Amino acid sequence: MTAVPELLKSGLRASADAISSGALNPLELVDVLAQWHETVQPALNTWITVDFDRARDTLKRGEPLGEKPLAGVPLGLKDNLHVDGFPTTCASRMLATYRPPFDATVTARLRNAGAVFYGKLNMDEFAMGSSNETSWFGPVRNPWDTARVPGGSSGGSAAAVASRSVIATLGSDTGGSIRQPAALCGITGLKPTYGRVSRWGLVAFSSSLDQIGPMATSAEDCELLLSIIAGKDPRDATSVDHPVPPFRPQPDRPSDLRIGIPQEYMSDAVAPSIRARLDAFRDWAERELGATVTSVSLPHTPYAIATYYVLTSAEASSNLARYDGIRYGHRADAGDLASVYTQSRSEGFGAEVKRRIMLGTFTLSSGYYDAYYARAQRIRTLMRQDMERAFGDVDVLLTPTTPSTAFALGEKLDDPLQMYLND
Repeated sequence: MTAVPELLKSGLRASADAISSGALNPLELVDVLAQWHETVQPALNTWITVDFDRARDTLKRGEPLGEKPLAGVPLGLKDNLHVDGFPTTCASRMLATYRPPFDATVTARLRNAGAVFYGKLNMDEFAMGSSNETSWFGPVRNPWDTARVPGGSSGGSAAAVASRSVIATLGSDTGGSIRQPAALCGITGLKPTYGRVSRWGLVAFSSSLDQIGPMATSAEDCELLLSIIAGKDPRDATSVDHPVPPFRPQPDRPSDLRIGIPQEYMSDAVAPSIRARLDAFRDWAERELGATVTSVSLPHTPYAIATYYVLTSAEASSNLARYDGIRYGHRADAGDLASVYTQSRSEGFGAEVKRRIMLGTFTLSSGYYDAYYARAQRIRTLMRQDMERAFGDVDVLLTPTTPSTAFALGEKLDDPLQMYLND
């Protein structure tokens, strides 16, 4: 990758401050992003839709930006979040021509904070994947090594932030879709607590787990984004009515921080290089922070992946039933109604989405519901109780984000189980 333009090396807060002070014209920033896009997009395939002229027009006719926290900073969002005027494809043929006539709540909150939008970022189809290889628009490549994956499903978002083709962005996370690509691309990503951020205008995958969160080059910039998008939304019944405090930590270092390392997370499946980094951080936290680092147990961890895939596939089967070729989305040229249903879904969905729909439909079917779905719900309760007990003894958990570093493109595509273990 060629040298990043100097103007794009600043983070979100620094860029907003420069615009607010008059030191930076946001139109200049859009022009630099447009030029840089021409350099990196062919190599990385991070974007599905871009429209820099729309961003320019918004800035030219916009209101004064000086008092707004994002002050005219141009942004792009993951392509399962609605942005009025842009397609929302979910990286699927099923929604390739869909244009929502409204903003998602998080989009509206960013827009009210001064952000302008110029594009939508590539992702795994309907957010189902851990490598950003299931996109109908082609795979995304890791900017640090284009022979490797960026992670998924927010792989386009992570690779764009890492390559500086977007200053910061939002992703969605169900079972790692912000955290894993953030780790594989070397940026900061946060999945907020369920209910902290409204999901109105997010295309649903698994409604009991989906969350929207920030992705940026620093924790400080993630804090800024989260402070803008968090809070109760009457259009989302699952959003919680809690105050949004300043998320920035206090300047004094904690002297009594208790860090727990789950012993079940440190199996032989974790790469030695990742274990070494965790050990180094543990030593630093004890030496520099004066933290107490202890081992904790989450005994139901071995059931996590199986539980996750039963529950999320069941919810995906239900949520994706709306794409039937009739109301909106891809419609096959077929004769009778049954053929429209069958061919539209067969043509519109990719292999991974079909796999999860079939798995979810099976687990919800008569005779199997109690054996799979109901049992998985009970195990989820036990896993939550494990966490509650652990947090009775420690303040935070230190864990690997993924069991391995970025793997090669195509390496796990033919082995769904190995791919699923990245969640």
